[in-house]
Amino acid sequence: MFKISKITVTSLLFFFMGLLLIFPLHLLPCLLSGLFVFELVNAITPVLQKIIPVNKARFISVVLLGTTIISILSIFFFTVISLILQEIKTPDKFLQRFMLIFDNARHQLPHNIVIYFPESADELSQILNKWLYKHVNELQIFCRGAIHIFFTLLSGMVLGAIIAVQDIHDIKSLTPFTNALLQRSMILSNAFHNVVFAQLKISLVNTLLSAIFLLFCVPFFNVYIPLTKTLILITFIIGLIPLIGNLISNILIFIVSLSVSFWVAVLVLTYLIAIHKLEYFLNARIIGFRINSNSWELLFAMLFFDAAFGFSGLIAAPMYYAYLKSELIKEKVI
Repeated sequence: MFKISKITVTSLLFFFMGLLLIFPLHLLPCLLSGLFVFELVNAITPVLQKIIPVNKARFISVVLLGTTIISILSIFFFTVISLILQEIKTPDKFLQRFMLIFDNARHQLPHNIVIYFPESADELSQILNKWLYKHVNELQIFCRGAIHIFFTLLSGMVLGAIIAVQDIHDIKSLTPFTNALLQRSMILSNAFHNVVFAQLKISLVNTLLSAIFLLFCVPFFNVYIPLTKTLILITFIIGLIPLIGNLISNILIFIVSLSVSFWVAVLVLTYLIAIHKLEYFLNARIIGFRINSNSWELLFAMLFFDAAFGFSGLIAAPMYYAYLKSELIKEKVI
């Protein structure tokens, strides 16, 4: 017969309530970015401790990490803004690129489908303007959501860095309830750590499969997709984001494939969809091994969280389930 103290039960209820409120409050990006920065600081600090004083290593690791992240974000947004401004200056060239794609598809698709394609850049421009006018409200909501995600990510990084810098000298000085919450937080951090390392393996597998297809399978048919090496690198980097990262890289590869021909893009998309579906089982297998769970357990958790909280739940499912199982094991319930 297992026994759990009242303080542990209270802290568990308090912590679970906070984790569930993450979804309706749309704070999952904040939680993930905070945990990510916290884990990076913990990983960098032992390396710096070998060359600088222990009490300064953690602070310097936060400064280095913060500088790196800000630099990467600045370069990213500068590049995006520059590309947008360039396209605004030369809208005709931008539309002509799309017309080349439509022209290639026009010679390969049935007439019943081709009749719905624009016949000129002017017609394409009119279609885009009408679409923007009809969906202006949705675009505003999307932009507000993107800004919200950016600021929650930034806030999470700052909070993660602040927490990582804190040094608790004497745990015994904490109140029992605070100590219990601290234990819950460390278990969650460890669960996140395990899931991230598993996601690294998943990203490597996805990148390897994509590289084999783009570098060997497609050229075998005398078809060459531009920017192949860049796309493979992007697949690995963005693939570190659970589930959605693979989806983003697939979209980028599909868009680039359209510049070759419509049917090549269809073939690439079919293969990438197969890889994307495979990722569900890779998540269950690789992450399940890392957190000591069976594949069917993690698949069930992913399906349940997806049904309950949508796409955010699907992303958080591996970490939440790893945390829940760690708590049950710790309390000797299972």
